Amino acid sequence: MEFTYKGLTAQLQKHTVTDEEVDRQMQRLLQQTPRFTEITGRPTQNGDEIVLDYAGFCDGEQFAGGTAENQTLVLGSGTFIPGFEEQLIGKNVGDKVTVEVTFPEQYHSDALAGKPAQFHCTIHGIRIRSAYELDDTFAQEVGGCETLEAFNLKLRRSMQAFADQQGEMELQDNLLRQAAETLDFTPDEASVEAELDAQMQTMRAQLARQGATLEMYCQFMATDEKTLREEGRATAVQNLRNKAAIDKIVELEKLVPTQEEITQMLTAICRQNSLTMEQLRDCYDQQLEDAVTQSVLMSKVLELIRKNATVTTV
Repeated sequence: MEFTYKGLTAQLQKHTVTDEEVDRQMQRLLQQTPRFTEITGRPTQNGDEIVLDYAGFCDGEQFAGGTAENQTLVLGSGTFIPGFEEQLIGKNVGDKVTVEVTFPEQYHSDALAGKPAQFHCTIHGIRIRSAYELDDTFAQEVGGCETLEAFNLKLRRSMQAFADQQGEMELQDNLLRQAAETLDFTPDEASVEAELDAQMQTMRAQLARQGATLEMYCQFMATDEKTLREEGRATAVQNLRNKAAIDKIVELEKLVPTQEEITQMLTAICRQNSLTMEQLRDCYDQQLEDAVTQSVLMSKVLELIRKNATVTTV
């Protein structure tokens, strides 16, 4: 079969955001976004949310994992070690408080279990949580709009832009898969295993951001890593075929990234990770440079395939 990446056909699934979808999203924002009111003129009391720094010491030594800055804590929530939160009641903004507690006998760290500890705390703020009403105040403080009507329109536009982007990404993925199917290429087992390793690494990182581990996920889903790898094998093979197709098109079309395209990609990375360009330069190594170059080339390939395809919108 001849490798074909021009003249492909596909459908662009166009979804128009409905009033009901906008309403549901507005309700989610309302439920998920508490209103904070800063408290002045009185000390902390049960139910307040405070902002504090703390540093934990055991046997006179500061211990790992016991230090934080600008941490939020609802007094009375039972989030921290028993006895911790009670000692922060009746305090004022700016107060420095030494909290003395004893770690539970059944504690996840054997080095701390059952031991007394001191936490040096500084209170930076006191506030209370309340619920918003679906009104102009909600629009102003959460949506950055003067009126609820304007916020509704802004939300609709954002949701429509996201839906359009998702539709375009699915279209491009469809076209790339079509091209890859015509390529005479079968990945070797070592490459498939390496791709599966990368999938597992990505999954572990995603779970870690949610405070979980792969082992916890497997236990919750009644599965194991071996099963997850087998379930991901088809995706791994497809990913490798897609990469091979991209490399072939880059070769045939003699595609090279321009400096402007590289800069645009780096700017996007900075924006997505809340970094300055100077901060990014500090960690810019050969691995990151190769990844940026590959990402730019993939974008150019997808654009080329899309431009030369026959696309109908449905």
